[in-house]
Amino acid sequence: MTKKRKVSFGIALAALLVLVFLIFFGDNGLLELIRKRNDHERLVAANQQLIQENSRLCRMVDRLQNDPAFIEDVARKELGMVRENELIFTFASHGKKQQP
Repeated sequence: MTKKRKVSFGIALAALLVLVFLIFFGDNGLLELIRKRNDHERLVAANQQLIQENSRLCRMVDRLQNDPAFIEDVARKELGMVRENELIFTFASHGKKQQP
């Protein structure tokens, strides 16, 4: 090989190596594409969970607006409410001693 060909070959090889480096590690390279795809999959999964939660909350709002039995159940569980003339019995725990 002549010296001119060796220099041309060296320049072409260096340019090829730079191009390969940019393809893999550049701002829009292959590694960035993989990161973006992983981020996208994570966001899609998070979005799906939010859609399900939103649907559950919409059903709950609808029931709170239209279902008296559900409203009563929520009021009893969350607010400790009782009906009129309803008796509540509280019992001492088995593990605790009663004071005289």
